Amino acid sequence: MAFRVSGLSPEPFRHLYGLSDQELAQRGVKRCIADKQPGFPDRIEMLDASAGETLLLLNHVCQPAATPYRASHAIFVREGAENAYDRVDEVPEVMRVRLLSLRAYDAEGMMLDADVVDGKDVESVIIRLFSLPQVAYIHAHNAKRGCYSGRIERT
Repeated sequence: MAFRVSGLSPEPFRHLYGLSDQELAQRGVKRCIADKQPGFPDRIEMLDASAGETLLLLNHVCQPAATPYRASHAIFVREGAENAYDRVDEVPEVMRVRLLSLRAYDAEGMMLDADVVDGKDVESVIIRLFSLPQVAYIHAHNAKRGCYSGRIERT
């Protein structure tokens, strides 16, 4: 079963690129400098930032559905990231090296199932969750800190 993994669009974050730390703080955003790799996963290009790169740490509504499963959490966006990750049957390394929580939703945004999996073995859980015909999409989160990682859809 084919699936598509996608990162976030850079559009909602571009206005933050280059703002001063004070301007960011007024918006509830914090600038961070990566000091190790892995450790600072960009949610647009779906790469771990290299040491010395700047990222923005902010709250992101990852599940905007008007259901009890509406959700938001902290994410990193590499400052200046422009090319949203979008691949079929390709799991990015940023997911492979982490313990993931996969959450399967129907078209209305109700969670139908969920599982925790080592990123090295994520395909088997994606396939199992998509075997349920009512699953419309899957959200991947980092299981330890809970941060949104990416969206997985049927192709």
